[in-house]
Amino acid sequence: MPDNLKWTNQYHKHLRARAMTRRGHGWDAGRGRHPRHHKEFHRYHKVVRISRPLVFIFYLLMIYLLFSWAGYKAIGIILAVLISIKEISQLYFLWRLDKRIFEPIVKLNAGVQEIAKGNYNVSIASDVENEIGLLIDSFNEMARKLAAGEKLHQDYEENRKNLIASISHDLKTPIAAIQGYIEAILAGAADSRDKLEKYLQVIDNNTAYVNRLIDDLLLFSQLDIKKLDFKFETLEFEAYMNDLIEELRFELNERGARLEYRVDLNHNYPVAIDGKRFYQALRNIVGNAVKYGPESGLTLKLELNRQGEFLCLAISDNGPGIPEDKLEHIFERFYRIDRERTKDLMSTGLGLAIARELIEAHRGRIEAASQVGQGSCFTIYLPVNREEQSSL
Repeated sequence: MPDNLKWTNQYHKHLRARAMTRRGHGWDAGRGRHPRHHKEFHRYHKVVRISRPLVFIFYLLMIYLLFSWAGYKAIGIILAVLISIKEISQLYFLWRLDKRIFEPIVKLNAGVQEIAKGNYNVSIASDVENEIGLLIDSFNEMARKLAAGEKLHQDYEENRKNLIASISHDLKTPIAAIQGYIEAILAGAADSRDKLEKYLQVIDNNTAYVNRLIDDLLLFSQLDIKKLDFKFETLEFEAYMNDLIEELRFELNERGARLEYRVDLNHNYPVAIDGKRFYQALRNIVGNAVKYGPESGLTLKLELNRQGEFLCLAISDNGPGIPEDKLEHIFERFYRIDRERTKDLMSTGLGLAIARELIEAHRGRIEAASQVGQGSCFTIYLPVNREEQSSL
């Protein structure tokens, strides 16, 4: 055999083997379809195409045999029986064709019309196991994804509207206060030095609040669109926290609060963190405890331990606690548990939302637990750096 012909035969064998592999391990196998249902359209077409000449030849043969062996009366009866069998078979074939192909196509068309109208909550029930059934399964999957995308879009629009409304409200209040006191000063209402200093102090406080709000909005937007640059480095977390605790303790002591810190670790585990961003997240949590805690006698307890593959930093306080119905919302943007109380504290309502985004950027998570009258506890989970840990 020539080499070219031999190579050609081997190539065709290779193509047939690949085709068999696709049929055995392709999309239908992944969906759990039985192989005998895989080519139903081709099977129907082949049956119709082949059966026509065979039936015609069969009729000619039967007519010849009947004329050869039987009389005209027997021929009429036999022809009537054969025609009846043929019509019954054809009715069964058409019924099966309608049930397995035409009815599913009609349902599929109705589903497509619903999608065109914008109704993505549509699902087509089908028990046929052929190409039409696979198409319906794909349609249902597409409809589910469209519905999920539409819900995500609606949630995004709702969040966008709420965000704009919250920003407008939070900016309007301090700006109105600034404008009012400036107008009072211009009108000569500040007729004494003490009154003038009081007005200027209010203006300064509201200006500082607007600056903090803008800074928090900028930071949160950068986190939201994943544009905030992080400078991660592997640090021994216990040593890092020791330096952090001293700074926090000094600030809290100046406010009349007390800080307790306990470490329950048998190693100084390494953690990949951005020291500046983690400190910002921790300050937001501590600041939230200060805002809502008692004016005197506030105690913060921080405990560092390990749970599985995570280092856990628990921050608990003896504040008023958070009602159960509000606990699930505390990490949302602009959410305030007590708006009247936080108004004087100049809270932007973004502190905990930013803290969660920063912690999640460290591949960690933050959880909150609270009981009214007994305080709250925020727990930060950070993954231990396994590569550095293995070298310990």
